[in-house]
Amino acid sequence: MPQPQREDPRLTRVSRICLALPEATRTLAGLHAAFLVRKKTFAWFLNNHHGDGIVSLCCKVMKGDNTALVAASPERFYLPAYVGSRGWIALRLDVGQVDWDEVAELARGSYRLIAPKRLAATVHLASD
Repeated sequence: MPQPQREDPRLTRVSRICLALPEATRTLAGLHAAFLVRKKTFAWFLNNHHGDGIVSLCCKVMKGDNTALVAASPERFYLPAYVGSRGWIALRLDVGQVDWDEVAELARGSYRLIAPKRLAATVHLASD
């Protein structure tokens, strides 16, 4: 009998961060996961998306911040397929040491942009 496959530890950690947010849920699709608040996606965990070999967290950011992040640190950030042009950024979780505080900050920021205003107001960023 085959052993059940263990969840990627990076997904486990991202899940812990995202599911701590009010009314957040997770849906799995193969090696990927979507994190939602009231049926709206605020983050994706992507693992080898379309065979790119990359593990990343994709989040919504303020207009223009995504291109600024890529310009400042192209080895860590990239514009994700399909949604990069709509203000989303991807942070690689497969290169170097992962800054989990940065991951949490991106997830919280994305949540605040996507969640209904009353829920969003309950989540604070480090800069608040």
